[in-house]
Amino acid sequence: MGMLSSTVSITRYMVKGRLEEPVLETVSNSLKKYTISDIDSEASEKSIGWTSFGTPYAPDFESSSFVFSTYLVFSLRIDRKSIPPKIVNKHVSIEKERRLAQSDRNFISSGEKKIIKDQVLHSLCLRVPATPNVYDLIWSYEDNRLWFFTNLKAANEDLEDLFSQSFNLSLIRLFPYTAAELGADLTDSERDRLHSLSPAIFTG
Repeated sequence: MGMLSSTVSITRYMVKGRLEEPVLETVSNSLKKYTISDIDSEASEKSIGWTSFGTPYAPDFESSSFVFSTYLVFSLRIDRKSIPPKIVNKHVSIEKERRLAQSDRNFISSGEKKIIKDQVLHSLCLRVPATPNVYDLIWSYEDNRLWFFTNLKAANEDLEDLFSQSFNLSLIRLFPYTAAELGADLTDSERDRLHSLSPAIFTG
């Protein structure tokens, strides 16, 4: 989801840890190292990486700036190939019939069935273009805050994993409980009360 969309969903994070100096050079090197790889002509089913905010389908961290004052703006891109099961079953069935006709047999072993399915998936993945999903983010590196423009669970998990791998920093998702514990100046007794809270169920 893009930050310039008419409606947006945002997940807030606190960034735990410190970047190596010089900060902007460290970020730039990491973005380049973990830039999204194109898998349209490959058999891979999924690719995850960073891309440019302005040109998400042509990543460029050399000539395109990702720095805006004290904010870093770039995007997470997740490319995935999705092949409908009915198409897979169709091509598996065709290949089974072809092999039976060539061998004069009337059965296919379970091991051979698996090999056929793997080969069909590999072949189809080479021919099917990946569907890209782009999620923008804003990182205020001076006060360790980050805003990620989606609430999708899988996208957030991919962000957290790639961010840790890229920058050697941890992301802590902020919701009311973590915001209170990390952001409020609580006394020991207030912190004990917070830890003892349990979820409440509201019914209409």
